[in-house]
Amino acid sequence: MVSWKDITRVVNGLSLVSQEAVRGSESGELKSLIKAGVLSATDLAGLTKGKLRGFDTSNATATNSDALNRNNKASVVHFRVESLPSQPSSDSNAITAATAQPVGAQNASKADAEADLDAANDNAQSASQSNSSDVIVSGNITPQPSPKKLRKPRERKVPSTPFSRALGFAGLGAGLAWGTLQESAKRIAFGTPVSLNNQHAVSPFLSEKNAERLALALCRMRGAALKLGQMLSIQDESLVPAPILAALDIVRQGADVMPKNQLNQVLDTELGPNWSSKLMSFDYEPMAAASIGQVHGAVTKDGLEVAMKIQYPGVADSIESDIENVKLLLTYTNLIPEKLYIDNAMKVAKEELSRECDYELEAKNQKRFRSLLANMKGFYVPIVVDNLSSRRVLTTELVPGIPIDKVALLDQATRNYVGAKLLELTLRELFIFRFMQTDPNWSNFLYDHAEKSINLIDFGAARDFPKLFVDDYLRMVVACANGDREAVIEMSRRLGFLTGMESEVMLEAHVQAGFVVGLPFAKHGGYDFRSTNITQSLSNLGATMLRHRLTPPPEEAYSLHRKLSGAFLACIKLGAIVPCRELLLQVYENYHFGEDGDEILSRSSFS
Repeated sequence: MVSWKDITRVVNGLSLVSQEAVRGSESGELKSLIKAGVLSATDLAGLTKGKLRGFDTSNATATNSDALNRNNKASVVHFRVESLPSQPSSDSNAITAATAQPVGAQNASKADAEADLDAANDNAQSASQSNSSDVIVSGNITPQPSPKKLRKPRERKVPSTPFSRALGFAGLGAGLAWGTLQESAKRIAFGTPVSLNNQHAVSPFLSEKNAERLALALCRMRGAALKLGQMLSIQDESLVPAPILAALDIVRQGADVMPKNQLNQVLDTELGPNWSSKLMSFDYEPMAAASIGQVHGAVTKDGLEVAMKIQYPGVADSIESDIENVKLLLTYTNLIPEKLYIDNAMKVAKEELSRECDYELEAKNQKRFRSLLANMKGFYVPIVVDNLSSRRVLTTELVPGIPIDKVALLDQATRNYVGAKLLELTLRELFIFRFMQTDPNWSNFLYDHAEKSINLIDFGAARDFPKLFVDDYLRMVVACANGDREAVIEMSRRLGFLTGMESEVMLEAHVQAGFVVGLPFAKHGGYDFRSTNITQSLSNLGATMLRHRLTPPPEEAYSLHRKLSGAFLACIKLGAIVPCRELLLQVYENYHFGEDGDEILSRSSFS
C-alpha cells in the first residue's frame, strides 16, 4: 500500500516556500517580478529548457600550442589597444609563466571548489561534515566505476531577485510533488521496485526521476542552493539515499552559465561601463561555472593573462532565503537524519557562504596568504589585480600547474614530495598561522613541476581560528597520535565534541576514530597512506556516532575537518609516503600554549 506521507510533506513544504514568495513581492514592480518568477518556476519544474550552450570539453588534454592559440576562439573579444609596454609590468616571472600555461590549468581558477569536474568526480566520496563532524575523514576513497550521467551546460539567466528565487523553489516543490504522484501511480500498477536502499524502496518521493529533477533544478538556480547541493553530494549512502547521491553527481559538474547580456550587466555595475578599456581581450566562454559565479579568461593591457571570477547577480542577497528554502525541502522530505543537527550545519553554511560571496574579503585573504607564504619554499600565491576587482568581481594572475589529483600519474618521489608539502601547509595553517584556507578541492592546489612548487588559488573559504581552540586541538591530535584514550576524551570535552554524558558505545567509537586519524602520526618514518583503509574505518565508526551522539560538534570543526579530510584524501589519492610524525613534531616543538604563549608542555610527551 502506498504511503502518502511523502506527498504531504512536499505539499506542506511548498506552502511554506510560497510564503517567502509573498514576502518577497513587496517591491513596486509586482508585474515584472511575477513574470520573472513564473519563468523561474517553470524552468525549475522542467517545463522550460534554456538555451543549449556548446562548450569545448577538451581543456583537460589541451597542449601548450592550444593555450597559445586560444585567443583566436570565436568567444574571445579583442579590444582596441593604443600602445603596449615592451615588457610586462611587475611580477614578470610570474606573468611569463602564466602566459605559457596549458589550457587545462585554466580550469583551476574557478568560481568555487566544486566547479572542476574531473577533480570533483574523483573526490566524490571526500567528507565535509562527513558521517559525523567528529570524524576527520570518511567515505570511500576509490571512485565508483559505474558510468556517470553527464549534463550539457545551458545558458540560462540567473534568478536574481528574492521573489523570483522563491517562486523558483515553489516550482521545484511542485515538480517534486508531481514526480511523487507519478512514482506512486507506477508502484500501484507495477509494484514497489527492489532496491538495496530501503529508504528508496519505501518512499515514492525518492525516485531516480525526482532526484535528478532536484539536481538539475539546483544547477539552474545556482547560488546557495547549488552550494548546499554540492555539500550534500559528497556524503555517503549512510546519510543520503543512493538515488539522491547518484543524481547529485550531476551537481558536481557545474552550473548553467549566464547569458552574455547578464554577464555584461554585472561587469558594468561592478567595474564601470569602461571596464573593457583595461583589457586587451576577454573570453566570453567561461573556464568554469559553479555555484557562486563563473570564471573567464582575459589579458590585461600590460599583457598579464588573468582569471576573472564574476559572481552571479543576486546570490549574495539570497543566501538566507535560499538556505531556509533548501532546509524546508530537506525537512519535509526526511533526507537528512536528525543527529546531523541540520540547524547547526545550516548556520555555519550561511556564515561560510557570506564570506565566499565577498570578493573584497577574498582578495584580502589572498594577499594575506601571499605574505605568510612569501618565504616558504614550494608554494606560490598569485597576485590580485586590484583595478579589475570589486565586491562581486575578483581578478587574479593566471598560474600554471596541474591539479593535485593529476600528480598521482607522476613518479613516486614527486608524489611523496607533493603529499608532504600539502600536509606541511595544512599543519602550518592551523597551528602556526591559525588562518586556514578551508576548501580542500584538489584543483585549488596546482603543482608546477618545473618549479617544484604548488600554486595556491581560491581563498574565499579562508578563516581564522581562536588560539585556545587551536591549543586544545593540538593537544587532542597529539593524544590521538600517542593512543592516549583519557587525553582524547578530555580534550574532546573541552573542545565541545563530547558532553561528558555519552554512552560507552559512543565514547569507544569516538576514541577509536581519533586513533585511526592519529595513525599517520603514530610512528617515526614515512607513513604510506595506502597501507591502511583509513576512510572505510572512519565511515563505519561515523555511522555508530551518528546514532549515539548527544551534541553537535563545535562550529570550528565543520570547516576545519573539511580541510583536514581533504589533505588526507589527497595523500591517499597520491599514494604518498609522508613523514607525518616528524612534520607534526616540528610544529609541536615550537608551539607555545596559552593565551600569552607562555605555557610549555613536556616535550617528552611527544617525541
